[in-house]
Order: sequence, then C-alpha cells, then structure tokens
Amino acid sequence: MTAMDYDLFVIGAGSGGVRAARMAAGFGARVAVAEDRYMGGTCVNVGCVPKKLYVYAAEYSKAFEDAREFGWDSQVPDFDWATLRDNKQTEISRLNAIYERMLDGADVTVMDGRARIVDAHTVAVGKKQYSAANILIATGGWPYVPEFPGSQYTITSNEIFDLDDFPERLVVVGGGYIAVEFAGIFNGLGARVTQLYRGPLFLRGFDADIRAHAAQEIAKTGVDLRFETNVVAIKRGGGALQVELTDGSQLEADCVLYATGRKPHLDGLGLDNVNVQLNDNGTIAVDDDYRTSEPSIFAVGDVTGGLELTPVALAEGMSFARRQFGSLEQQVDYDFIPTAVFCQPNIGTVGFTEDEARERFGKLRLYKSTFRPMKHTISGREEKSFMKLIVDDASDRVVGAHMVGPDAGEIMQGLAIAMRCGATKAQFDTTIGIHPTAAEEFVTMREAWRAD
Repeated sequence: MTAMDYDLFVIGAGSGGVRAARMAAGFGARVAVAEDRYMGGTCVNVGCVPKKLYVYAAEYSKAFEDAREFGWDSQVPDFDWATLRDNKQTEISRLNAIYERMLDGADVTVMDGRARIVDAHTVAVGKKQYSAANILIATGGWPYVPEFPGSQYTITSNEIFDLDDFPERLVVVGGGYIAVEFAGIFNGLGARVTQLYRGPLFLRGFDADIRAHAAQEIAKTGVDLRFETNVVAIKRGGGALQVELTDGSQLEADCVLYATGRKPHLDGLGLDNVNVQLNDNGTIAVDDDYRTSEPSIFAVGDVTGGLELTPVALAEGMSFARRQFGSLEQQVDYDFIPTAVFCQPNIGTVGFTEDEARERFGKLRLYKSTFRPMKHTISGREEKSFMKLIVDDASDRVVGAHMVGPDAGEIMQGLAIAMRCGATKAQFDTTIGIHPTAAEEFVTMREAWRAD
C-alpha cells in the first residue's frame, strides 16, 4: 500500500464520496477525490437543496392568499424568477465552497476532472495517472430521457433550476419524486402545469392510500394531472412547443420537463478495463461491504441501485470508511428509513406500505385519519391531511407510518426514531400529544379502520 500514490481514490464528490473521503482521511488514509462537474454532487447543486429552496418560494403564493382570512389585507405580488434563480445560485456557491474547505481541512487531495479507471489500482484524470490501493466509485445517477420524435426539445432536472425565462406553460412527464415535486413548485410559482404519467397513478412504491390522497390534493392546487397518458412527439412551432399525446390530444408548452428516471452515471468511467459486474438494470453490483467483483474497487450511493436518498449515500460512505480504514464494524440498517416528497401538500413516510406489511407480517391493524388542517378552518382552503398507521397484529409493533399534509417530513423524522426502536401501538397510545398540532393525531388514533 505504501508504494502507491493513495490508499483511497474516490471518483465523485457527491454526498457519499465526500463523506467516505473525509472519514477515511480521518483514519489516516491518504485520499484523493476527483470531480468533473460540481462539488457536492446532485443533492447540493441540482437536487435536494435547490429543490427545497424552490419549494419554499412556491409556498408563498398560497400563504399570501390564506393571509386574507386571517386579517391581512394581502395581495399576491408579482413573482420575479431571476431573483429566485440567482439567489439560489449564491447559496449553492456558498455550499460548494464549504465542501471544498471540508476536504481541504481533512487533507484530501481534490482533482478537477472526470476520472477514468485504467486498471484495478490505477485511475487517470486527464493525462495523469495515479495508483491507489482502493478505488471508490460514487458518481451517482444521471437523468434519463427516452428517445422519441422531438426528445431534443425536452429538459431534465439538471437544467430546470436555471432557465433563462420562467415557463408560463410547463409540461412535466413522469410520476416519481422529481416529477411530482417540480409540478408543485412551478404551479405554486404561477405556471400553468400539466403532469403526465403513463401509469394509472403516480408515486409507484408508496402506500396505495397515500398515492390516491396525494393525487386528490395535488389536483386541488391546480396541477392538471393526466394519468395513463404519455408523449408521442414534440414539435416546435408558433413560438412554443407542440406536445402530441397518446390520447390524441395536443398541449402547447413553453417547456417540457422529463423526469422519467435516472441511470447510473458510468459513462467514460472505464469499467470495461476491470472486472466490475453490473446488475441487470445497469447499476454496480456490490456485496455487504460495498465491494464490487473487482476486490480493490468499491461503490456507494445511487450508482449501486439502492435507495436513492442523500442520507443513505452518506451512511454508506461512512460505513465504508469505518470498516475499510478504521477497523470498525458498522453496517447500514436499511429498515425503517424515512423519506419525504416535497409536493404540496408534503408526503412523509417510514416503514412498510400496507401491501408490503401484509406480505411480511400477515394479519394487520390499520388506523387512518383524514382531516382539515386547523389553519384552513379559517383560510377556507379545501385541503385535507391524511395519516395512516400500519400495525403488526401479532406483536402490536407499528411497522408503517404515512402522511400527506403540511410538515409531513418533519413529523416523520421523529416517528422514524420510535419505529426503529420497535415502538408498539400501545406505546403510541400512551404518549401524550402536543396540542394543538397535526402530529398529535398519530398518538390519538384509537379505532382500527379494518382488521384482517
């Protein structure tokens, strides 16, 4: 190992890569990181962080309207896209600099460029080659747009944050996190938004009740949801994009955002030079130690096809470094990982869906509650929150918690701790609620909606 340039060479300075590099360096390893695009990866630059900032911006339009019934003589003011866009970029630049300082402070060598694997212990960046005892691939995912007539006119989540002009008419294609969130963002900012999804209901993988309730509430906000509908072709004409749909209709748009999935960002990585096997879906196959079929090469984060969440990549990067360089056994526990969709209203979830729980545990008890948030009893907004608990009948353990409503993500983080500790429904019931809050509903639901 001492004969090599580095003990660890990390390809990709996103969440997982940076965490692994810093932790490994903290254990005394000589570490280098190569990044060819932006420090902090997708999350910081074109993902979680700017998305949440835009969600905040989008929620102001509703707040201005709601304030009237609370006594404020408020009018919805004009929105200036350039101000939001440029202020966002200022914040992202600040975060980029923080990532650079963190790596520098950990004595990690940072290289600007796309790294390419030459062999099991050699990485090239530009014209220079570096030897490394271990190589970690943490290049994340990349938006995928299928080819069809006019696909060149579409954009992805990489470009949507920095458009020169605000799209007054936006078509969003897709049914996952990204599609649902951006439909809500631009609807809130004042665009006329149509969301297309080829299936019967979006947010595949979420609890069925959550999906149905979210669709109902999102439609109330003004997003034109069209399920079982897809794009046939896009043409440019008359100063706009003409979007032809599978149902024979046509939409006119200023912008078409494709959010139809992401693929591992492996282009030009040189995997054909080493024995790194891929899964059927193109992700990198790894074992429990994040080791690939090439013993000296590892991979963490979205590129491995697991849960595509920033905190998961962080946990994997930390686990990798501790085990490989700190001789510490710390495996990531993938059960009861909470997540949120920042649509309007928000979705928060942790644990099993009803279908998953029924397959895993058998007999269940379900608790559901639909109610109008207290704020809207005065604002007049016809918005309904929904909460659901799934309980394993045999053990009384709460194995699923799901919510659609304001602050769902914030609420779900606390429930995740309890559920990871094995909290039972009886313990939920004996917990004193905070009144008046929406969160207290999770400890006051007493009557099982249905017993199986």
